[in-house]
Amino acid sequence: MAEAARIGLEEGLECVTRQRIADRLGVQSGLIHHYFPVIEELVAEAFTSATTEELDGLLPEADTAAAEPGADSPLRVFQRFFTLISGTEFDNISKLWLNARHLSRYRPALRDRVVSQELRWCHRIEQIIAQGVREGAFRCADPWSAAVRVLAVVDGAGAYINTSADRRVEPLADLARTLAEAELGLTPGGLKQPPRRPPE
Repeated sequence: MAEAARIGLEEGLECVTRQRIADRLGVQSGLIHHYFPVIEELVAEAFTSATTEELDGLLPEADTAAAEPGADSPLRVFQRFFTLISGTEFDNISKLWLNARHLSRYRPALRDRVVSQELRWCHRIEQIIAQGVREGAFRCADPWSAAVRVLAVVDGAGAYINTSADRRVEPLADLARTLAEAELGLTPGGLKQPPRRPPE
């Protein structure tokens, strides 16, 4: 599954085939067929695997966040998140989402996974916002609606992923963060990650 996810990220979901995976793993394609007799299920699972890893890397749940004091506070989690997505490090995963949304028009198994993963993302963002409201870090009357709007802007910016980095990164870098600051009742720049202090 990890190999299938890698192929999806590097080459596109259309390239996730039993033969391609078997070649990479050095096995017969019949072995892949044994576990995934329906290729569409394999493609859907590859997408789910890659996007789950992305979600857990970008917005870790509190119990999986770094042990550094305050590292898993809602404010710090969002500061890190908006810093990471403003660069090009996650371009492949953005391309995968764009690819999956297109293919999901014709592939029901993939469509179900795309919807499921979108909801998973929204719920994770909602949980972080709600925790921040409880702790007094954020002011937001409707965490779910705020989460949907934030994700819509993140995904909207991702729709330009095939535009060259020099033409899209600077104009879009702060778009989602600026919206999130307004949604969470923060002053402009409140979700900018502070510079790291050099070790003493």
